[in-house]
Amino acid sequence: MSNRVKRFLIGSASLIVLLFLLFIRIPVIELAGNSTTYFIQEEEMVLGWIHSIEKEEWFETYKREKQNLVLTETHFKTYGAGTPYQAVETETEDGFIQMKMDLVYEKLNITVSENVQTTIFFEDREVPLYRYFDQYETVTIKTTNLPIWEYVRGEFL
Repeated sequence: MSNRVKRFLIGSASLIVLLFLLFIRIPVIELAGNSTTYFIQEEEMVLGWIHSIEKEEWFETYKREKQNLVLTETHFKTYGAGTPYQAVETETEDGFIQMKMDLVYEKLNITVSENVQTTIFFEDREVPLYRYFDQYETVTIKTTNLPIWEYVRGEFL
């Protein structure tokens, strides 16, 4: 095989690989504030905070499914403002009311505050969002599919 044919084959194969890479999209959870965006690779996360009225901990478990976030569980200590009522199953354990849920959201808009200690948990990590975003900043949480070049250079928590 001549050098010209080898170069042509290598060039063609490289072009096909580059074109293939342009179409790869990697699913992530995006947390977007006013001027900062972070990503989470995990499929599941827990959003936690201190309820502003009851002053008790509240935890909601979300799972990334296609282009949505699905609320699968919520744990809280007292019923009050914002308490969900669409539970699939409810039980109590260790002082918490635990509700199995199946609510689909396209996106979540939350207000981050050190006062309520807005925090996300995933894997073995705890990320206090109030240290990554400004006080009382609105943060949108949603799923997205990043092109590989954005995935490589993105800021992950």
